[in-house]
Amino acid sequence: MLAIAEVVPAVGVQVPLLGPATARDLVTAIVPFLFIYAPVWLCTHRGVDSYAYGLSIPPFSDLRSWGRGAGLAALWMGILLVPWLIAYHGYQTLIFGLEPAARFPSDPTTLVLSQLFFVAIPEEFFYRGYLQTRLNEVFEKKFSLFGIPFSHALWITALIFAFGHSLVVLRWWHFAIFFPGLLFGLLREKTGGILAAAFFHALCNIIVQLLDTAYGVIPP
Repeated sequence: MLAIAEVVPAVGVQVPLLGPATARDLVTAIVPFLFIYAPVWLCTHRGVDSYAYGLSIPPFSDLRSWGRGAGLAALWMGILLVPWLIAYHGYQTLIFGLEPAARFPSDPTTLVLSQLFFVAIPEEFFYRGYLQTRLNEVFEKKFSLFGIPFSHALWITALIFAFGHSLVVLRWWHFAIFFPGLLFGLLREKTGGILAAAFFHALCNIIVQLLDTAYGVIPP
């Protein structure tokens, strides 16, 4: 397994892919480091082994583990994708009068890598890896969904996760982030790690970017 500190170089190598650095780019690059190192510091401060919190990912050479995480995320997305697309289409066409067109992100490779390494893995380390696990030490797992046991930590973490986005940029729809946060948390509970949740998290973000581009919400 790769320790949490070893993930930072994996994240850092993506920086050149973002092009010439601006002040905003630097902040964007620093935030993932904080999400990664904050849990390590908290575990060290409390005298807890970060490995006990699952704050690690498989070596990049462990294709089976990476494939298993990606496969589980793809399975969950396959279940949710059609109703999500229908709901999104209705929302954009009926409320805003937007129609889809053949528009695509200008740099899909950067989109995929940045969403996985700059956004999903760091956020899952902090929210599901540390925070949800810490809250599970406080609340008993007395609930179950689809055979996955969980505690109040699931919805509390999802709520903090949604609220955290508003600390950066306030948007009225940020409350809706609570719901995918629940799914990320369930994947964490199901697998005991953060890799499948990170893949699913990245998939959600990538699909949103693809849809927003196709419907003209954001430029290609």
